Amino acid sequence: MMRIGFVGLGVMGTPMAGHLAAAGHELFLYRGRDGLPGTHCGSAAEAAAEAEVVILMLPDTPDVERALFGDQGVAEGIKPGSLVIDMSSISPTATKDFAQRLEGCDYLDAPVSGGEVGAQQATLTIMVGGEPAAFERAKPLFETLGKNITLIGPTGAGQTAKVANQIVVGLTIEAVAEALLFAEKAGADPGVVREALMGGFAQSRVLELHGQRMVDQTFDPGFRIRLHRKDLKLAIEAAAELDIALPNTAGTQQLMNAAIADGDGDLDHSALHKTLRREQTGGPRS
Repeated sequence: MMRIGFVGLGVMGTPMAGHLAAAGHELFLYRGRDGLPGTHCGSAAEAAAEAEVVILMLPDTPDVERALFGDQGVAEGIKPGSLVIDMSSISPTATKDFAQRLEGCDYLDAPVSGGEVGAQQATLTIMVGGEPAAFERAKPLFETLGKNITLIGPTGAGQTAKVANQIVVGLTIEAVAEALLFAEKAGADPGVVREALMGGFAQSRVLELHGQRMVDQTFDPGFRIRLHRKDLKLAIEAAAELDIALPNTAGTQQLMNAAIADGDGDLDHSALHKTLRREQTGGPRS
């Protein structure tokens, strides 16, 4: 069993920490919720000082940088030879910088896909960047949290894979939203159209789960639009560094901008259907 510092106990981090505690690991929690098993610490540095492995699960790149290198951050407390696992979804470029700055420690970037349900059910897909030896050290923890676990490549490769995942998911949500809006406006029942498409080549988890949300117009998160927009922003920034064009990613990001401008940033990303309908039909704004 391992001594684990856990920083970032929100919608995703809380059930993940719960699974690790249930597996018998000793947890040192920074800003953990009441009732979560483990020792509650006053800072990230304190949690890191007690641990051999530190896991981060935070919203964005600046949050990870503050947790690692800010006042009373992980870097102030961590012991040489410890392992840092960043399971947030952040910039691949920043990830490489963070790993270099944490001298004397192993570092893995291990963003996840599967959302709140995947975190609760321990069925997350985990995309990992880092050294093979560090990956093997962390693998028992990953197997407690997820089902599809892949070492993609060196540091930053996990974040690159997650950005690619978010491109696919975002564009597919937008495509399903367009298809169901088209069906509705053409006079067909979008629920029946969705059922028909589920039996053909258009079948996907997005059509299955988010398509049903669009039919029902129920958009409780889930995965919030503002967080998905952050991931597409990472994609656009990386594309600029690579001198490549991602035109449809940019278009979907603009639709997310419209959703957030209309007050829907904290709805599930399937609510792009609501935004698209409003943008196309001139319907009322929130």
